[in-house]
Amino acid sequence: MNPLPIDFDFDLTPAGTERQPAPLPDWNELIHWSPRLTHALVAFGLAVGIALALHRALFWLLRRIASTSQSHTDKVVARRLYQPLRWALVAIATAIAGDADALLARLWDNVLRFVLPAALGWVVFALVKTFAEVMALHTESFDDELVARSRRTRIALLSRSAGFVIVIVTVALILLEIPGVRQIGATLIASAGIIGLAVGAAAQPVLKSLIAGMQIALTEPVRIGDFVVVDGESGRIEDIRLSYVVIRTTDERRFIVPTMKFVDSSFQNWTRVGGITGFVTLPIKPGYAIAPIREAYARLLAAQPDWDRRSGQLLISDARAGSIEIKLLMSAAEPGALGRLRSAMREAMLEWLRQEMPEALCDSG
Repeated sequence: MNPLPIDFDFDLTPAGTERQPAPLPDWNELIHWSPRLTHALVAFGLAVGIALALHRALFWLLRRIASTSQSHTDKVVARRLYQPLRWALVAIATAIAGDADALLARLWDNVLRFVLPAALGWVVFALVKTFAEVMALHTESFDDELVARSRRTRIALLSRSAGFVIVIVTVALILLEIPGVRQIGATLIASAGIIGLAVGAAAQPVLKSLIAGMQIALTEPVRIGDFVVVDGESGRIEDIRLSYVVIRTTDERRFIVPTMKFVDSSFQNWTRVGGITGFVTLPIKPGYAIAPIREAYARLLAAQPDWDRRSGQLLISDARAGSIEIKLLMSAAEPGALGRLRSAMREAMLEWLRQEMPEALCDSG
């Protein structure tokens, strides 16, 4: 008995003629599982297996290189690109396997229209985020903290803007492959008029936030780590997004401010240039010499590690019938250091006055 022939659906089309797509399996063929379905499944399985094996070998080698390197760049690349490249390799391998099986090619062509832009967008998005994280890691070695915070702010905003654009373009490419959605989009574009105005008005806040985020990245009115005062709330900028800025207050609250606030309105930035000056006031009774107090203040201030030696003066800010107000000016590199310096100097000067001039302190102060 001769064995039944098995049709593996090899392409025997003469050269120069267009290849006809393989017909899709009917219900009876699916139930009884025809040989050409077996061939398509085997080709697909081999393609996926080879892609996964190649992916595993590639990242095993990358992890070995990262383990012997002192830099964190290799680890970031391996972590960020692991999943996107896995599915991109599977898609590429399946497309190549379609050349050996017409049925697989017919089925895969219907899926490829959606998988290709999704996989490509995912890989590009991962590359942007990887580059941003690597650049942010490099800023940790900067000696100038202002330059480091400026660079981190630009990296964060530009990478998020690029990611937003990549997601929008990827979704648009996928939707263009859906006939129903494409027809609806063409109808909306043709109708224009009021619908176009409504869509434009609805998208205006998003576009304004995107433009505001780009403007903050380029002009740098604020940076990550700056100490700002907005609407009476003070704190340090913890994160800058495209549509809002997160401010961490001194009592660990999170104050959310729209990015447009930093473009359209006034606010205080205490660390815009570097260094900050504050003061402490002490009331004393009239008739006591100021020179010994000034000498003691200069000596005690010089012993404080938080003082940056830019400003340190004792001034008489007010004089009334029963008291004289002394203002102790001092400077520090950043608001946290200034807060510690003010508390330390207030305590040190009160202790010195208690020991050296106990009668000089006002009863009301």
